[in-house]
Amino acid sequence: MTIETIRADFALLDEWEDRYRYLIELGRGLPPFPDALRTDANKVRGCVSQVWLASAVKRNGAAAPVLEFQGDSDAHIVRGLVAVLFALVQGRTPQDILAADARAVFAELGLSEHLTPQRSNGFFSMVERIRADASAART
Repeated sequence: MTIETIRADFALLDEWEDRYRYLIELGRGLPPFPDALRTDANKVRGCVSQVWLASAVKRNGAAAPVLEFQGDSDAHIVRGLVAVLFALVQGRTPQDILAADARAVFAELGLSEHLTPQRSNGFFSMVERIRADASAART
């Protein structure tokens, strides 16, 4: 799933009830999250729901390394937000991840207006965690 596909799908959905269902569907499409990764180190702070994010740096010879992410949440809509975020950053270089404007995408999709402040704060906590992983991978 690409961020462009998500943007196009959101544009087709007029009702927010349909967009919530779509977010839940996106979350269901995430690969299973291994129990071994449900550690305190992978838990995202600042989320009301439980959220885990794990990253790995993949190197391919002389090419710039890319980051691969896995994630999960105990809340359906939050799992969907994880999927939206992964569509923006999955398989990208640390520099590309740091240059991506997740807040703008969040606003463009209308999520800032239709999610609770707690969910919005949780989303931004996930963004900061991913940015920190990208910064660490640059060194």
